[in-house]
Amino acid sequence: MTDKPAKSHGRLAVRPSLKPRALMTDTPDIQGAWKVKVITLFPELFPGVLGGSLTGKALKEGLWNLETIELRGYGIGKHKDVDSPPAGGGAGMVLKADVVGAALEDARRGTPVDPTAWPVVYLSPRGKPLTQSMARDFSRAQGMTLLCGRFEGVDERVLEEYNVQEVSLGDFVLTGGEIAAQALIDATVRLLPNVLGNDESAIDESFSNGLLEHPQYTKPSEWRGRKIPDVLLSGHHGNVDKWRLEQSEKLTQERRPDLWDIRIKDKKL
Repeated sequence: MTDKPAKSHGRLAVRPSLKPRALMTDTPDIQGAWKVKVITLFPELFPGVLGGSLTGKALKEGLWNLETIELRGYGIGKHKDVDSPPAGGGAGMVLKADVVGAALEDARRGTPVDPTAWPVVYLSPRGKPLTQSMARDFSRAQGMTLLCGRFEGVDERVLEEYNVQEVSLGDFVLTGGEIAAQALIDATVRLLPNVLGNDESAIDESFSNGLLEHPQYTKPSEWRGRKIPDVLLSGHHGNVDKWRLEQSEKLTQERRPDLWDIRIKDKKL
């Protein structure tokens, strides 16, 4: 009786790591798939919501890869210190440049130097607002590294040294960058090929064309006295498209005049 041949794993790749990976799951690490490396003090928070729904399914299928890098492992001294009081005085603590730098150095191994091919992003309230077009650019890269901040922030020198982009979810402050990182990853991963299943879903949604998405309806045709607009039941695709565009423009003008002003400006150019 002969042994069965070993099962092939296709493009499955085994890679050495200088630091133990905090996230060890049954998800495949497929060479060439889009990958995100997350530097965090709390690796146990990942994949979090990313492990469910379409992003979780895509993760298990190897359409994208997730690696967490525990920042505490780069801490200094007996207590693995990662932070220190801000120079010049002030409240709180700041993540140290030598600690974060060591983590970024490990994260960059085996990744492209070109920031368009592999962006390095720090989730920060002072960063540029995350947009749909930004997420689309990230999805077209080979992967990215995300740095989750804590306390009063990160030593500015390490951000300069590693050409780190700063990205914000909005004009508010969170206790750390992990929630923001998961939001950014979700916005990016859903734009990867085959994740949504229907690529048109990402074309017609809010922000993809500079407008908010039009209202959506489904069965039953009447609910609590409210009916689906007749045009959507007409079967006339041209009229449906026209109605949807009109509704998108109306909603954008009412709710996001800033986006509407940009659209008008672009049309004039």
